[in-house]
Amino acid sequence: MSDDSDPLAQQICLFRSLIKSRRLNDAALRILESLLVSKSVKSLKEVQSTLRVFLRSESLSAIREIAYKSVHQKLITIEFFVRAFALIADVESCLALRYEALHMRELKSTSCQWLEVSYLEWLNFAQHSLDNGFYSIAGKACENALLCLKKTDIANPKIDEFFESVQVYEKIKRLKDFAMTSAASCSVQAQAAEYLTKKSTENGKIIHPSLCKETKCVASTMFRIGIKKRNERKLHDLQRTTSKS
Repeated sequence: MSDDSDPLAQQICLFRSLIKSRRLNDAALRILESLLVSKSVKSLKEVQSTLRVFLRSESLSAIREIAYKSVHQKLITIEFFVRAFALIADVESCLALRYEALHMRELKSTSCQWLEVSYLEWLNFAQHSLDNGFYSIAGKACENALLCLKKTDIANPKIDEFFESVQVYEKIKRLKDFAMTSAASCSVQAQAAEYLTKKSTENGKIIHPSLCKETKCVASTMFRIGIKKRNERKLHDLQRTTSKS
């Protein structure tokens, strides 16, 4: 990828140039999409790894640069990087920036009503966080969804919408309870893994792998498994699209 005569290297160079010059638009995203059309899993992973490091660094720089810009400009910049991280399957960064955008809108909504976050937006974010193993964040998002729902009910106290709100409330509450239970479970498993490792070291013994296997169901492990499966699905879809064209 470092060879300037290589088309892939040229595309990466062009993409880097666009991002560094802050041309954060659909054209840059289309180039990014084209970079991910790879013939092998190894090549795709190499490109994703390279772009992940680059985009994480540039996203931080870009957000710092617009610290004193309008909320609208901040949201446009964050949205671009959310879409970029989604394309390269960096779910962690994608979710982090989505949370940042929702939180920013929530803070500013008192003076700008159009920025108000709906309970459905928080609920969707909670579901995505839960699907990727970020249980504590999912629980917090559910709390925000419940607060938004209560505000909506107070602002629009219609009898015909009351029962619908109750059903939605129960759905969010169940999701929150599941997220918090899962977070607590993973915390216990992590503590158990730490304890077993400590005891193994103290006793000078190696604990059989099967005893430790169940303790490794932490968010980071689930996240990596999810990323691997998503990468494989994306690769198959891209290869199918390329073969048809």
